[in-house]
Amino acid sequence: MAADKTTPVRTAPNVPAGRSADTAAFLAELERRAPLTADKRGRLIFGLDATMSREATWDLACALQAEMFEEAARIGGLDMQLVYYRGLGECRASPWLSEGAKLGALMARIQCQGGRTQIGRVLSHAAGQAAKGPVGALVFVGDAVEENIDALCAEAGPLALRGVPAFMFQEGADPQAERAFREIARLTKGAFCRFDAGASAELRALLRAAASYAAGGTKALAALAGASPGARRLISAMQDTR
Repeated sequence: MAADKTTPVRTAPNVPAGRSADTAAFLAELERRAPLTADKRGRLIFGLDATMSREATWDLACALQAEMFEEAARIGGLDMQLVYYRGLGECRASPWLSEGAKLGALMARIQCQGGRTQIGRVLSHAAGQAAKGPVGALVFVGDAVEENIDALCAEAGPLALRGVPAFMFQEGADPQAERAFREIARLTKGAFCRFDAGASAELRALLRAAASYAAGGTKALAALAGASPGARRLISAMQDTR
C-alpha cells in the first residue's frame, strides 16, 4: 500500500474523564480558534467504507469526487482528505489534496476488501484533524454499522465540540446503520440522508451540496439550494438535527 500515499489511522488511547479531553478544555480552545475567512480554503474529510459490499459505490465515489472539487472551486476552493477502512483492521488517510485528478488517481488504486466497519476510527481521525486546524465537515458514505452505537457517539463528541458537522450518507435501509448515522448526525449538528443503491444522481447531489457547505458554509449552501435538490435536502436534514 506504500504506493497509494496514504497513512494508517491509529486509534487514540482512551482518555479518562476530567483530564486532557475534558469539555471545558475543548470549549476554551474553540473560543481561541480563529474562524475561517474568505481567503482560506475550505477543508472536508471524505470518509468511505471500502469493505467488499461497497465496491460499486466506491467506483461511483471515484467518479463523483471531482465534481465536489468543481462545486467548491466556484466558492473559493476545497482541500479534501480521503479516509477509508477495509480488510482486517486497516484504516488509512490520504494527504490533504486540492485536485480531483490526484484524489481520483489515488482512489483508483485502492481495491475494496472484506472486513468489519471501523467508523469509530474515522470519527476519531476527523476529530484529530480538526484539532490541528479548521475542518468544514466530515462526509461519510456507508451502508452498515457493526460497532457499538454508544462507543461511536463517544467518538463523535469531540467533533461536536469543535463544530464539525458529520454528514452521514447511508446507502440502503439497514435499521442499525440508520440509527447510528442519525445519532452521529444529531450530536454533531450535521445531517443524515439515505440514498438507494445505484442512485448515482442522489449521491451526486448530496456530495456536491456537502462540498459547497465545506467551502463556503451555510451561505454557500443556501445559494446553491435554488438550483439543487441535493442542497435543499441537505438543508432540511441539517434542520432536523437542530
